[in-house]
Amino acid sequence: MRSEAGPAETPTRAELATRARLVVLRLARRLRRTADGGLTATQLSALATIESRGPLRLGDLAAAEGIAPPTVSRLVDHLEGAGLVRRQTDARDGRSFLVALTPAGMALLAELRSTGTRLLDRAMASLGEDDQATLVAAVPVLERLLDALGEGSPPDA
Repeated sequence: MRSEAGPAETPTRAELATRARLVVLRLARRLRRTADGGLTATQLSALATIESRGPLRLGDLAAAEGIAPPTVSRLVDHLEGAGLVRRQTDARDGRSFLVALTPAGMALLAELRSTGTRLLDRAMASLGEDDQATLVAAVPVLERLLDALGEGSPPDA
């Protein structure tokens, strides 16, 4: 914590990690509140994964999302009921099927991205030039941090 009398102390890596985690969570929550399309974060992530990787088997989607197969099955049932995904027969294995985005699912993702991007762009425009330059430099670092956590590059959600 800063003392009134002296200079600010350099935070420890653990303190910085705590602050960064809270900022990222709060930023994600605010963006989700304004651009979630009535879907949960897990549902949005699954849609973005299907979009970026193409039609997927349920097991592959579960692995990509880090969730259990029964959970991904319920999730796909919900998304299919909302008209955002469809199941199609796997041409390589007629016994299984793939999950693909519908045109409505593609349109929803495009709309949500646009809304979220506009919101973030407006907020970024309120920052000074130095802060904007810092953000430009920070994005690749945050992407490398995500890679270090084992998540790889995120889908474009």
